[in-house]
Amino acid sequence: MKSPRTIAAVAAVALAGAGVLAGCSSAGSDANDGKVHITVASLIPGSDKASFKAFDDRVKEFEKANPDIVVKSEEYQWTGPTFATQLAGGTLPDVFNVPFTDSQSLIQAGQLADISAEVNKLPYASKFNENVLAVAKDGDKIYGIPYGPYAMGLSYNRDIFTKAGLDPDKPPTTWDEVRADAKTISEKVPGVAGYMQMTQGNTGGWELTTTVYARGGRMETTEGGKTKVTTNNPVTKEALQWLKDLRWKDNSVGSNFLLDWSGINQAFGAGQIAMYPSGSDVLTSLVQQNAVDPKNYGLTMLPIDTSNKDAGVLGGGNVAAVSPKSSQAQKDAAVKWIDFYYMQKLLNQDQAVADAKVLVKSGQPVGVPTLPVFDKATYDQNMEWIKDEINVPQANVAPFTDKIFDATLVPEPNKHTQELYGALDTVVQAVLTDQNADIDQLLSKVDSDIQKLVDADK
Repeated sequence: MKSPRTIAAVAAVALAGAGVLAGCSSAGSDANDGKVHITVASLIPGSDKASFKAFDDRVKEFEKANPDIVVKSEEYQWTGPTFATQLAGGTLPDVFNVPFTDSQSLIQAGQLADISAEVNKLPYASKFNENVLAVAKDGDKIYGIPYGPYAMGLSYNRDIFTKAGLDPDKPPTTWDEVRADAKTISEKVPGVAGYMQMTQGNTGGWELTTTVYARGGRMETTEGGKTKVTTNNPVTKEALQWLKDLRWKDNSVGSNFLLDWSGINQAFGAGQIAMYPSGSDVLTSLVQQNAVDPKNYGLTMLPIDTSNKDAGVLGGGNVAAVSPKSSQAQKDAAVKWIDFYYMQKLLNQDQAVADAKVLVKSGQPVGVPTLPVFDKATYDQNMEWIKDEINVPQANVAPFTDKIFDATLVPEPNKHTQELYGALDTVVQAVLTDQNADIDQLLSKVDSDIQKLVDADK
């Protein structure tokens, strides 16, 4: 999902959260001016004016470099339930983003344009990290360009840590330490939940999966081409019991048990939550929408059970895609835009610095942790280029960045992902609202319900 932040980011559905598409589809080549007109997704609704200005400035730069293309930007946030309707109704931009979790199903449904020819003309086409590009491919065909890949981490409020007498430079490294710090915070800082997870809009299942992966469990297993839904396993039960203990024994998760991606970000930004699992890129949204000061923000690794060989970090990201309704001229222009807006700042020093300067000028964060679209050497080079513009204190995110490249990244479940997450939402909510919730019974129902969907695909 987005964290991706997605932030999410990716809003998260797990990372993709609720949202709307605004505006109308583009008109293509306008006979009156002889130019190619395209619409492109800009920022999620609710982003601040400075963020939109920064985006508009980039549009002006693109149009200056490509005088035969006219770009119209539209507020956009991915929402799975209405995507097909928007596509059919012609309200989808020519360039939009979808989360990693949904790209393959959309490809199979014919809802993303084949842009193989256009992508393969790019001079860096062979440099993509194939593990990342795979989410946008079907065989040799390419249906989008991944950007902003992220890994799940643990976001925390450094100021609240200090108020609770905890060292913000030494965040918790085990689940026991997370629990202990959460209890300390809730006891010493009135009105603050020491820890919380998302619970609705499919994000509850997404974050539960995140914590289960970190402990070495899996929600689905595939063997011999057959997928089995396996949420009712000892590791998932352990993760839920841990959360249940924070709620009913420690009273350290607050009192709001209906939080989605936007809701928990808002609560974190308001200083009501001290720690929560998040995409490593969530700070961008926290600054744009929740006025979080990067100086008070901390990011560390989710605790990984090193005794379990299957333990790993859930990864995600977004795919910049093109509408299948776009004309050939629009497809060509769309890929030029994706190259300009998403890729060049990773590959070209002048573009990297220019993009960073625009962000800094508009008060946006620069230096938010992501993962390489290409390779780590390219990533490190990019960070060197923009070092003078970085305004996110790198020491605050070092507990994450110092370790993430050595961590095992695990993809999200790939069969009926969103339905699985939605079913798990109810489990997480039950654990937080019913002291007598039967975890085994709840998970058995999820397995049964989602397995029926998986089996029906055959």
